[in-house]
Amino acid sequence: QVRLVESGGGAVQPGGSLRLSCAPSGRIFSINIMGWYRQTPGKERELVATITSGGSTNYADSVKDRFTISRINAENTVYLQMNDLKPDDTAVYYCNVEGYYTGTHYRTDAIWGQGTQVTVSS
Repeated sequence: QVRLVESGGGAVQPGGSLRLSCAPSGRIFSINIMGWYRQTPGKERELVATITSGGSTNYADSVKDRFTISRINAENTVYLQMNDLKPDDTAVYYCNVEGYYTGTHYRTDAIWGQGTQVTVSS
């Protein structure tokens, strides 16, 4: 089975920075869209940022001027640089892949990572 492995989460003070990383493990190829979502208890999972294989990016308004998403296509690795973190950024951050080739079929459904915790507090 394909699995997405996230890393880089942790606990920081407001105004601090973290860099999240995500890479797939297993049989997956030619990824179209990679992204980051986040979720807090009792809330729906929300989009943070996405990036296409061509480098086009999309950000949630709440992180537009603070977060930067990037990727290295050769390794199918995606990163999220998070600066000026705020308490409202506290959440479990999930890596996402949407649009990919399995080796036998092209899929348009999504794959989700297990999540990495980000906690922002004084």
